[in-house]
Amino acid sequence: MFAETKPIKSYPPDIIGFLGLIKHRFSTRKPEKEFPRSDHHQAPHPPPGLPPCPPDHLSRYENQKRRDWNTFGQYLRNHRPPLSLSRCSGAHVLEFLRYLDQFGKTKVHTQLCPFFGQPNPPAPCPCPLRQAWGSLDALIGRLRAAYEENGGKPEANPFGARAVRLYLREVRDSQAKARGISYEKKKRKRPPPPPQAAALPPPS
Repeated sequence: MFAETKPIKSYPPDIIGFLGLIKHRFSTRKPEKEFPRSDHHQAPHPPPGLPPCPPDHLSRYENQKRRDWNTFGQYLRNHRPPLSLSRCSGAHVLEFLRYLDQFGKTKVHTQLCPFFGQPNPPAPCPCPLRQAWGSLDALIGRLRAAYEENGGKPEANPFGARAVRLYLREVRDSQAKARGISYEKKKRKRPPPPPQAAALPPPS
């Protein structure tokens, strides 16, 4: 069995005084402030007056659009004579697209090539490499959006010029013939109309 504890009066006076001091301290101690607990770590908020931090990553489309815009800006700076964006026209965009052809990876057969019009040639050939039409079309779409996002007026957008649209159409048609593939978009099948109710004879 448990040993009986001695009553406080049976302790020496100095022990009784010490126990009373401890009891007084704990009885007058203010409770500690409790903070809300969270299972997830919360990032610290920025100091007041500072803008929030930008996101750590952008979408793949935004990253590619930014790289394309920087590449086009570098092309304008290296142009002879240097060309400002405000003076850029559709003709300069066509020069840029033709400049990019040297970095293309798509084999485009010439009409003298025996593999002209074959989608899967059986052997290599000396035909040049070009930028694929799909890549150029997507590039112009991103640059057209970037131009307006950087303060350009839609009506003065050189990437939406008629000459650029005609060039892209010509590249599409010529590559389709040379590579033996079709770039035509598949038409969506319209749902059949609901069957009409059979006409009933008028009530007699």
